[in-house]
Amino acid sequence: MLLHQQFVRMAKKYAKKLAIIDKTTGKSVNYSTALIGALILCSRFKKYDKGFIGIMIPTSAGGALATAGVLMSGRIPVMINYSTGAEVNAKYALKKCKFKTIIASKALLEKIGCPVIDGMVLIEDIMGSVTTGEKLKAALKSKLPLSILLKNIHKGDENDTAVILFTSGSEKDPKAVQLTHRNIASNIESFGDYVKISSSDILLANLVFFHVFGLTVNLWVALYYGMTMVTYANPLDFQTISKIAREEKPTIMVGTPSFFWGYLLKSDPGDFKTLRLMVAGADKCPDALREGYMKKHGVTLLEGYGATETSPVISVNSHEFNRPGSTGRVIPGVQVRIENFETGEECATGEVGKIMVKGDSVMKGYYDDQELTSEALNDGWYNTGDMGFFDEDRYLWHAGRFKRFTKIGGEMVSLVKVENILEKHLPEGVSCCVVEIMDEKKGSFIVATVSRDVNKTEILRKMMEELPVIALPRQFIVISELPMMSTGKIDFRTVTRMVQEIMNSGQQNN
Repeated sequence: MLLHQQFVRMAKKYAKKLAIIDKTTGKSVNYSTALIGALILCSRFKKYDKGFIGIMIPTSAGGALATAGVLMSGRIPVMINYSTGAEVNAKYALKKCKFKTIIASKALLEKIGCPVIDGMVLIEDIMGSVTTGEKLKAALKSKLPLSILLKNIHKGDENDTAVILFTSGSEKDPKAVQLTHRNIASNIESFGDYVKISSSDILLANLVFFHVFGLTVNLWVALYYGMTMVTYANPLDFQTISKIAREEKPTIMVGTPSFFWGYLLKSDPGDFKTLRLMVAGADKCPDALREGYMKKHGVTLLEGYGATETSPVISVNSHEFNRPGSTGRVIPGVQVRIENFETGEECATGEVGKIMVKGDSVMKGYYDDQELTSEALNDGWYNTGDMGFFDEDRYLWHAGRFKRFTKIGGEMVSLVKVENILEKHLPEGVSCCVVEIMDEKKGSFIVATVSRDVNKTEILRKMMEELPVIALPRQFIVISELPMMSTGKIDFRTVTRMVQEIMNSGQQNN
């Protein structure tokens, strides 16, 4: 299934239905108008070089239609991260994927203080220069029978690349992930069937489209099923999003635990009560967060797991099969194998190993990087770099990044497990991150960072009941604002660097 063609099918089928309620601009468009807008953009984009076109537009009607329009023109959207180092990221994308044109938003550039760089074309200028003739032509084209209209836009093959997304680069330089139409469509269908998504759902889309979670589950899920998408550009505007949820009565919402914490704290009771499907992903979901949503809004917060390279959903809890703490059951159409990280053999039930994934949703590969692709993909199996295990009922449990395991005293210690246990004993509102510090003389040891001072002795005493002594944090360091990536995940690399700097300056002062 080609994504842009499915959008056209839905636009023809649900012409009068609201497609996008854009809460940032205050404008709403039905599917008929959305199709006309995408056709106008499609004809404009045909004037640019074939191949890639960058997209740097916030979560909005404009961002959604520009992405669809690029595909309809036969080009491939390259989604650019504008939340951290926008100018650097734009130049990196241009260089990495060797293209010239980026469709950007003037309002966004002004807001984030990013200059207009060579090759940028502003979406406001494009839309402002559309002639009456262009509008009329697109409107007439939109009225054509579906079969003829589909012949008038780019056809292509389901194995063609549908998007380039960059990994967060929390460990190394961002990798350019190539996802095909088949990758994303199969993931949407498998996930949608499993959690019972339909065209009657209303989706609150507040995640950025330059991350796979937002691109697939906010943008394409909505257009693929012909549902109404309520967009808002800033996921960190917790109060406004809570107000939007109360007013627009969405039925589906996904996000990261750090965003969901913000909405929980800033919402009034019942703001999110219309949500029948609320899924947290991209990071572990604490019990306290689940309990908070049930108590305040009467909503079950479900947890899922995925990766950019898997389009993204791998497993998810549903209302029918929900085991809090796990990342749910693997969705249909996806295979998961837990592999021993030393022998490569399949792990027994309950045994922690590498999470390997196979299926139609696994990426084509990293763009222009055969070496990295062959490291990550072997005989169709994608090495997620994550560790986990299956329980006796085939629920998948995430144990953290392979790189978030450390060997202390000859034992493999999961930093995520240490973090989970620490989190249980922290006062309400205190966040934490556990990191490994290398010491050439004494070997590796664990440091806990917390957002404010805590009673270390009391907490360590409680942690000793669940952890061996070697896995206990040797030091607690206060970092009042733990650095986040735009995905809402804690930036472990930056935290580790900060801890090392703090400890080095402490040694020098001693």
